[in-house]
Amino acid sequence: MQVVCALAGRRVGVSKPIAITLGDPAGIGPEVVLKTLLANPQSRHPWVLVGALWSLQCCADALGLPMPKVDKIVAFSHTTSPVSILEPAALAAPKDFCFGEVQAACGDLAVRSVERAAHACLAAEAAAMVTAPINKEAIHAAGYVHDIGHQEILARMSGVNQTATMLMTPGLKVVHLSTHKSLAQAVSYVRRDTVLDKLRLLHDTLTRWGMQRPRIALAALNPHGGEGGLLGAEEVEQLTPAVADAVILGIDVTGPVPADSVFNRAINGEFDVVLALYHDQGHIAIKVHNFHQSTTATLGIPFVRTSVDHGTAFDIAGKGVADPTGLRAAIEAAETIVDGRLT
Repeated sequence: MQVVCALAGRRVGVSKPIAITLGDPAGIGPEVVLKTLLANPQSRHPWVLVGALWSLQCCADALGLPMPKVDKIVAFSHTTSPVSILEPAALAAPKDFCFGEVQAACGDLAVRSVERAAHACLAAEAAAMVTAPINKEAIHAAGYVHDIGHQEILARMSGVNQTATMLMTPGLKVVHLSTHKSLAQAVSYVRRDTVLDKLRLLHDTLTRWGMQRPRIALAALNPHGGEGGLLGAEEVEQLTPAVADAVILGIDVTGPVPADSVFNRAINGEFDVVLALYHDQGHIAIKVHNFHQSTTATLGIPFVRTSVDHGTAFDIAGKGVADPTGLRAAIEAAETIVDGRLT
């Protein structure tokens, strides 16, 4: 049975569509997209789902949910309905398809979908893209050995060499100096030049996205901010000089602020965003504060991309228990940025 979701009853205006990739078909991406469509969504932009229709149908069948009515299109310029789907290639479902398992065919489809959505953004055919999760093992099995994840794919397509991840949840925004590095590698990355480059990228992106003079806090690396060098030299030798350089450039940045207090100060409204120095320093703060509504945005690429802040969750895929809150928050975040309403 097919149903028409509430969004499909709204007329499409002149707004460019938001591209929403379905993620790895074996994960929870199709499920959270399906649930979002069935939850009477309201949107200021039409949506173009990018992925295989069979993955959405398989999910609906497995969960006993109705299949929303979506128009099939072959180009973003053909968007006439509030909800459409564009398949990146004529790929049938793998004969051995199974929820919750690493499959090269699913990894290939996931990457093709991301590339198609990114191409639409680069060609100004889409206002932004929102991504459901992909699986690193699956895309590696599909032959994409140099693409660790979304950020690397988008950097490759955009021809940029500096990107950053911003995690967002109500009341807290965090950008990372580095993410997928070992702790030892992350510490070696804490240098005056790399910190200054990331502060500039953060300031310039948020300003372009509509935030007036963003107030940035730089987290310290060592306990108590290094205690003047007694507990580590990075604050004295690298972080404080980077902050001074940034201030000269007109960037509103404070720090280094001890990591055990900086996030609470940001939540209380003192800062708009925190620059964390390694993966877990920022991720733990976001996920403890409000995991279910947390989303990510990619800085450094020439278009808006937001994403859920969770993985493919193969352990629960196809079971009907995935929470779509993060996807809806990611779509709302993309629309907020596109419409210049980021605060």
